[in-house]
Amino acid sequence: MKSAIILAAGKGTRMNSDIPKVMHKVCDQEMLSHIVNNCKKANVQRVVTVVGYGKDLIMDTMKDKCEYAHQDVQLGTGHAVMMADTLSKEQGYTLVINGDCPCIQTETFEELLKACEGIEMVVLTAIVKDARTYGRVVRNADNSIEKIVEYKDCNEQEKLINEINTGIYCFNNQVLFDNLQCIQSNNAQNEFYITDLVEILNKKNLKVGALIAKCSEEVAGVNDCYELSLANEWLQMKINKKHMLEGVTIIDPKATYIGSEVTFGKDVTIYPNSHFKGNVHIGDNSVILPNSFLINSTIGANTTIDSSRITDSKVGDEVSVGPNAHLRMNTVVENKNRIGNFVELKNCKMGYNSRCAHLTYLGDCEIGANVNIGCGVVTVNYDGKNKFKTIVMDGAFIGSNVNMIAPLTVGKNAVVAAGSTITKSVADGDMAIARDRQTNLEGYGSKYKNK
Repeated sequence: MKSAIILAAGKGTRMNSDIPKVMHKVCDQEMLSHIVNNCKKANVQRVVTVVGYGKDLIMDTMKDKCEYAHQDVQLGTGHAVMMADTLSKEQGYTLVINGDCPCIQTETFEELLKACEGIEMVVLTAIVKDARTYGRVVRNADNSIEKIVEYKDCNEQEKLINEINTGIYCFNNQVLFDNLQCIQSNNAQNEFYITDLVEILNKKNLKVGALIAKCSEEVAGVNDCYELSLANEWLQMKINKKHMLEGVTIIDPKATYIGSEVTFGKDVTIYPNSHFKGNVHIGDNSVILPNSFLINSTIGANTTIDSSRITDSKVGDEVSVGPNAHLRMNTVVENKNRIGNFVELKNCKMGYNSRCAHLTYLGDCEIGANVNIGCGVVTVNYDGKNKFKTIVMDGAFIGSNVNMIAPLTVGKNAVVAAGSTITKSVADGDMAIARDRQTNLEGYGSKYKNK
């Protein structure tokens, strides 16, 4: 059995925020969520998160992605692990992870679990140029780990050590819970440190090993908003590099923001200042031009998105969207469409090979195939209390500056004349005109201007 205990009970006072530290986001995902997801990818069967400050927010956000233990009074890392006693009867190996290490990758968890096979404890360490306030790893003459000293308890010689404790460990689970009660709080903070288990196990001649992280940035903790930005930059570049190695052309990786759930087809090109959040897929040969923002949406093949925002929607193949279009709330745009500048589609289905070129709002509607929507068209879908649906059938032509007062249907191959306000359905093949007849008053233009 592989288990994990994530320490997430602290507030994180240096964040200067009311939000629990582990709920701050890196690459559009909570730090805690990154850790839980990567544990599960490493085939960890049980993940227990120890919560305290802001526990309701953490549990509401994470829901059933993990189990929970409560540390209502924070008395140190050792005390936090004691709270996860639902794991105390498990056999196998248990990871113990600080909840503010969002960049640690699945492969590192796998290496740590493997390193613990046959021994009782493995400490994940890192070699850094500036050890700052991290706990120092003190080694014996034979290079084995003698102890880990928290920074506030370091003497001057120990402060010079540049091998640090990352706050990430792997234990034989039974050894872990059998020895937790041996931890004492005789230190500067009067807290129970999980790091004391190194000395405790050494005295019992139980094996303690170390695994040095390949990249110190990967295992760095986040203590303030500046370090949050460093974690975000590191993980974003790793995500972008992965996609580029798989064939995605990213013009400027430092100005492209891709979430961890985003996927791409072949020969996709992404221009700077594009953002992809949530469950997004971009199809083969599509181009995302600058300043586009996509959330939980699917884009088909050979499609161009130009400076537009698309959320919770689906765009088909060979479609052109934008510039400055807005698609939202379950909009579906089928193949070969043209959605132009300053067009907003909300809960709208656009049929095959239709056109909506500019300055239009289509909400709560179904537009058929081969339909032309003129400039300035509005589906008037809301009466102040209820939303109503507009249906425009195949081959219809909607002229410019038309208001369609829902609910109504415009039939196949029907025409709605420009400038009309339509309140009744239009039958197949009919033309609807709803405007006053024009009257020209001779000379009144000059007379009016000369007043």
